[in-house]
Formats: sequence, structure tokens, C-alpha cells
Amino acid sequence: MKPHYYYFVGAGLSILLSIYVFIFGTAANHELIAIFIGLWAPTIICLGVFNILIGIHEEMCCAHKRIEDRQTSSHDR
Repeated sequence: MKPHYYYFVGAGLSILLSIYVFIFGTAANHELIAIFIGLWAPTIICLGVFNILIGIHEEMCCAHKRIEDRQTSSHDR
């Protein structure tokens, strides 16, 4: 699992690249390419949020399993 700030750095770089292509692009459709690159930012941020949620889910599952194990071991006594 990657650190969470990697996703936000990636989104920031996407925005900066988009601005660069929009201003300094030389292709005929550089404005459209810049908009497309700018749309990567929300996708990258959503991937980061999803990664965080998966981590929370895994922690909750492990904690639930530990609680169940403790309960079953106390019933065996």
C-alpha cells in the first residue's frame, strides 16, 4: 500500500502538467489534451481515497477476527 500523499502529489503534478500543456502546447488540439490531462487529478484522488478505505476495511476485519478469537477462547475455558 502506497503512502497516501503519493496520490495527492500525483494529482498536483497532473494539474501542473495540464496547465503547462494548455499554455505552452504547440499541437493543434493542445487545449483538449490539457483538459484531458487535468481530468486525471480527480481520478488519482479517488484512487487514493479508495486505497485509504481498503486499508480501514482490512484493519476492521483483523480487529473483528481478534475479538472473535478472544471470545471463542474464553468460552473454551
